[in-house]
Amino acid sequence: MRPALIAGGLAVLASMALALPASAEGEHAVLYSGSNLSGTKSAVDLANGECVNVAPVRSGLNISSANIDVFFNANCAKGLPGQSGDTYYVLGSLHQGNFPFPAVSYRVR
Repeated sequence: MRPALIAGGLAVLASMALALPASAEGEHAVLYSGSNLSGTKSAVDLANGECVNVAPVRSGLNISSANIDVFFNANCAKGLPGQSGDTYYVLGSLHQGNFPFPAVSYRVR
């Protein structure tokens, strides 16, 4: 009875190990035109560390090891929309969120 139990346990472990890589989708990040991950989606180029201007987006999903700085002014300028200042949003690694204002640029760190 004991060898059958051990063999069954090993079979379960082996099947779990084989299933894990198949279910992993890899790193990716997406910005959405609407809040709560709705509307038109735009992929974030995680390999590009330069500032990227985008059409206004209201939410984002980040399933990567990178942080994404999201700005409410063009050209990654900090501040509230149309103003200078220190305000910007960090869409952290493995997070999703709604932005407090429409975001129009981002930079991957």
